[in-house]
Amino acid sequence: MPKRKKIYGAFVIGVIWLLSLGPVAHGLADTLKENVYEVEQLKPIDSVPKLKVGDKAPGFTLPAVAGKKISLSQYVGKKNVVISFVPAAWTPVCSEQWPGYNIAKTIFDQYDAQLIGITVDNIPTLFAWTKQMGKLWFPVLSDFWPHGAVADKYGVLRSDGVSERALFVIDKKGIVRYIDIHDINKRPPLDDLVNELKKLKK
Repeated sequence: MPKRKKIYGAFVIGVIWLLSLGPVAHGLADTLKENVYEVEQLKPIDSVPKLKVGDKAPGFTLPAVAGKKISLSQYVGKKNVVISFVPAAWTPVCSEQWPGYNIAKTIFDQYDAQLIGITVDNIPTLFAWTKQMGKLWFPVLSDFWPHGAVADKYGVLRSDGVSERALFVIDKKGIVRYIDIHDINKRPPLDDLVNELKKLKK
């Protein structure tokens, strides 16, 4: 029975993730699709790791598209945190990844986790991009100035000035519990992240 539950759980996650593609599965919304900048295949990883599982997560305060500043410290003791670094606004994989988390919001709620999106783009760029992607439930923060300072602290700043496509799971004590510095050309699988969030409940 436990094995069946695992298979069923993986199936449900897969279905949710496919549904969460929304505009991706059926072609990006026309307006967004027209504005997305096609990029060539990039070197999968181009940064030097600075953190490992068990380290204290570096603190930060960054401006949000919503018009306020968000600090990691405001979640300590209250929420698990998932930080999603993406390389750049208006690029194909990034424009698919973040809207995909909208239908998965219930999963984050289930594991008492707050998702935070970070890029090195400036606020006006992020405002226009997120507006065309549709309403995102999580805060989107700008690591524009000092340029990529937070990405650098987390060891995910690439040599060309953008960040890696990376996920960090941080528990309520502020400790890094999972790191996925992903192939920049691909979207991280949701089921891997869910499995790591499950571990925080044990």
